[in-house]
Amino acid sequence: MPIRVLVTLLTLSYPFLVYWGLHSFDALVLLPALLVILLLRWLGDEKGRDRVVIISSAIGVLAVTLLWDAQLGLKFYPVLVNLGLLILFGSSLFASQTLIERLARIKEPDLPREGVAYTRKVTRAWCLFFVLNAAVSAATVLWASDEIWMLYNGLIAYILIGLMLAVEWLVRQRVRKQS
Repeated sequence: MPIRVLVTLLTLSYPFLVYWGLHSFDALVLLPALLVILLLRWLGDEKGRDRVVIISSAIGVLAVTLLWDAQLGLKFYPVLVNLGLLILFGSSLFASQTLIERLARIKEPDLPREGVAYTRKVTRAWCLFFVLNAAVSAATVLWASDEIWMLYNGLIAYILIGLMLAVEWLVRQRVRKQS
């Protein structure tokens, strides 16, 4: 099985694995499993795009683990991924091309000025999404049961990402028709 497929499956199932693991093992036993997932993500990231998120997530988990405990460190991982993505997308707003624009130019190299403006708006929308998702995820870590944490971070957050992608696609189709 290619590393990318394995990493994707492990990443998507992370909240379920942590929920099961925390009820079966000590949190310190699970931390090496997270490090293996992060290492596999690092090795599978041939172009280096996700490395900022990987490093910031690993450092964040380590910091939370050292400052509080390993269980919180494990449960804060989805929060840290959202904050890493916020940094990745947000910092691109200060570059000549946003991350979304770079992705759009793969399909459409001669992106018109209106398209560039649109990609900046989409990048801002994703930044807002990552802030809100990180906040809700953090709330589930701090104030919700393990079951609610698993439900939000293992299902609801993915549904919201899918909705965000679908709404953006619909808006893009409408914007293209108006151009």
